[in-house]
Amino acid sequence: MAHHVHVLISGRFAVRLDDGEEAAFEAGDVFDLPPGHDAWVVGDEPVDLLDISGNVTEFGQPTTSARVVATLLMSDIVGSTQTLARVGDQTWKQMLADHDRLVRSEFRRSRGREIVTTGDGFLAEFDSAASALECAIRICDGVKELGLQVRVGVHTGEVERVDDDVRGLAVHTTARVMSAAGASQVFATTTTRLLSTGGSFTFEPRGAQTLKGLPMPIELYQVRSA
Repeated sequence: MAHHVHVLISGRFAVRLDDGEEAAFEAGDVFDLPPGHDAWVVGDEPVDLLDISGNVTEFGQPTTSARVVATLLMSDIVGSTQTLARVGDQTWKQMLADHDRLVRSEFRRSRGREIVTTGDGFLAEFDSAASALECAIRICDGVKELGLQVRVGVHTGEVERVDDDVRGLAVHTTARVMSAAGASQVFATTTTRLLSTGGSFTFEPRGAQTLKGLPMPIELYQVRSA
């Protein structure tokens, strides 16, 4: 029960639709078959065809996504609910606004691209692993002056760009790496560490950790300025 578009390269091909209509096709024919049909080869010559099935309306259209390797940074304010309860709505609103301005300023400084804000944190994309780590460390240090603490995860992997968004396993991995970090900590994966060679960082091993939803343990490192 699938929608097909066929391009018949060689041989002869016949179909019968669910309503009983039949048709035969020869080499060079292009035909569109709705869901609900039967098909068979006519004669002794094998049939060679191109079969485009499923989302055929998108066949031949320009793609709107691309897969690239990028470094992702995800941040989250630690203890935001407790801080809100302690300082009240108005003060928290101002603290959050100051936090957002500081983080976005660091993104611009490191040539990072903001993907989305999660309310208490951000997801951003960087071309350089070292730039992402430098940005993460500055964010952790900078928000302390606002009376806040954040945790940050940084991971390098393949993502699918769809318009202004990014998707794929690398996004989920970055979120899990961030969740493993504690207050004022930056955690990174092995891939990011290897791509940051020559940067002014130290990487303290935190061992292979099993992160929720990921198929195998991942080596994590806490990143500090050298």
